[in-house]
Amino acid sequence: MSEELRSGQVAEAAGVNIQTLRYYERRGLLAEPQRSPGGHRLYGDDAVTALRVIKAAQRLGFTLDEVAELLETGRHRHGRPVAGLQERAKAKIAEVDAKIADLTTIRTALTTAVDAGCDDLTACADSAHCPIPFTDLAEEHRHAGPCC
Repeated sequence: MSEELRSGQVAEAAGVNIQTLRYYERRGLLAEPQRSPGGHRLYGDDAVTALRVIKAAQRLGFTLDEVAELLETGRHRHGRPVAGLQERAKAKIAEVDAKIADLTTIRTALTTAVDAGCDDLTACADSAHCPIPFTDLAEEHRHAGPCC
């Protein structure tokens, strides 16, 4: 270990708070740190790198479960083919493309409503000339499955 860092130092260097650091430890995303004779957690520089990797993966849209799987895959490659970053990144790209398509549909409907001067959602929905495709949007949402 090149340098031993305490929790606050690691959190600050990685741009996270201490609660996040501890949470990632509990989830197994970070290795259990060594302890000083006084019981303080002591981390190596690799903990800062690991935290930065986790946060970057999250910004790219990976969930913590997916990040954990990617980290675990990286630890156990040993020459055997396993689904790693390439496959998971391609799947994430497909998810992003689907979200972009949904957002484009939403933007188009909202822009049309703004351009048409719609001011009352209920009145607009009852109008045959309403530019918002309420029925189509409800159908798309119903077929997409449960959301939240």
